[in-house]
Amino acid sequence: MVSEEVMKVVFPLLEGVDLASCMVVCKQWRDLARDDYFWKCLCAKRWPSICKRPNPPTAGYYKLYQSFYKRQHHKPLLPPRISFDDLEFYIDIWAENRLFFSEVVPGSVLQQGTTFPQSGVCEMLKYHLEGSEFKMTLPIEPRLKVPSGQTETVSISVLAGRKDSNKVAHIINKSTFDYIDRSLYRALAFEYLDISPAYPFLSGIRAWISLLFMEDGNEGVMDVFGIQLDFCDVANSKEEVLWLLDMLDWK
Repeated sequence: MVSEEVMKVVFPLLEGVDLASCMVVCKQWRDLARDDYFWKCLCAKRWPSICKRPNPPTAGYYKLYQSFYKRQHHKPLLPPRISFDDLEFYIDIWAENRLFFSEVVPGSVLQQGTTFPQSGVCEMLKYHLEGSEFKMTLPIEPRLKVPSGQTETVSISVLAGRKDSNKVAHIINKSTFDYIDRSLYRALAFEYLDISPAYPFLSGIRAWISLLFMEDGNEGVMDVFGIQLDFCDVANSKEEVLWLLDMLDWK
């Protein structure tokens, strides 16, 4: 049997999970491991200033650590109140003031994603598109020749419409493609979402829109085969995206 003197030296060196495990070994270990001194040592590692109080917490440092160091389990989302079948998206693209793409896209089409052209798509872009994050992608066929921004400013607007209430929400409001990532062959723009006043503590959430293109040797033109919309700052699954869309300021 390990002596108490040895355990008193070892226990202060343990992490909380390990010290808690010691409490189930036997009665001797449990009684010793519950000593508030060891839990004060652990609290001092995580929250040093709390141990400067002249009096210990009423419930003791063991209860303090137990209360605030619980693992946050991921709670499953409730089913979204809307589906992609309830939605449609209005996408318009301009070069300067010249409108050259304008489509009404059913939500069911946007959520299905895109298929790769047979050739011309770089491997890094394929890897990005095959990632686990949920992305809404619209295939463009025939492909679209878009100025790269060197000669003309390219901007995009995206509105969403709800068939169940006939209301519309703004997602992207004529944002410009200020950044072209030639390693991934994407042109990027973003906009901060207008969230319903019913959710006053939600702000600063961005919608990202990308033009997916292939290299054709002409740096002044992007050969676009897809448009991608995502909210990967906060929403990475289909259900999370639908909940986020439901919280927009629908008018």
